Amino acid sequence: MNMIPQCQPPLSPRLTLPTMYDLPSEDPEEPGLPDEFHLLQLELLRLTFRPPGYPDDEVFTASDLNLYYDLRHPRWYKRPDWFCVLGVPRLYDGQDLRLSYVIWQEGTAPLAVVELLSPGTEQEDLGQRPREAGQPPSKWTVYERILRIPYYFVYDRYTNTFRPFGLVLNEYKPLPIEGSGVWLAEARLGLGLWEGTYQGVTRRWLRWYGEDDQWIPTPAEVEVQRAAVAEERARMAEERADRERQRAERLLRRLRELGADPE
Repeated sequence: MNMIPQCQPPLSPRLTLPTMYDLPSEDPEEPGLPDEFHLLQLELLRLTFRPPGYPDDEVFTASDLNLYYDLRHPRWYKRPDWFCVLGVPRLYDGQDLRLSYVIWQEGTAPLAVVELLSPGTEQEDLGQRPREAGQPPSKWTVYERILRIPYYFVYDRYTNTFRPFGLVLNEYKPLPIEGSGVWLAEARLGLGLWEGTYQGVTRRWLRWYGEDDQWIPTPAEVEVQRAAVAEERARMAEERADRERQRAERLLRRLRELGADPE
């Protein structure tokens, strides 16, 4: 009896390739840890990235998280200083914090990546490192040619140099800085250099701003603003009450002068 072979549907990459639980989040052989500026700058980016067209649970941002990008080399990764993705659950499968960001599982590439330059990373971040045979491509190549990330921002804190790049005809081209910075229409937010004090440190910081060209406040700044508004309202209410009290006293005096009994 001849058996007719049945075609099996292709397995999902989620079933056949390493998941976020199998791929490492950190490389134990990689020396060094982020410095204090690194931590504060990336925190400020996260706190002020609030695109108005997306609920909080459909926006994912990450700092120093392994980004796996190549199905053929599932253990190749890049670790962006900071990146954002729109339209994906904030939690993995809607229920768990991510250990890494795996492109073939998520199905959505980042909208923007930010790299903070240092003397040891400049060639990698700007695609100036020669690629050796069998070695992974540079961050620049991965972001530009493999993931096609629309926006790539590079900031050198030592010279306060902000270099924005955009994907134009499949290549990164410098973007002009207009007004406060560079506008991302997809997120309805802009990224620019803000000079101010954050966590007690006054300097130039990368920060997101809104359609009104105003810098997006952090939650702590929102609370300070609310407290200031509440204090101002209380002051105005007290002034109104004081004016009414003075008006009533003047009226009573006038009635007594006319010989009337106010009671």
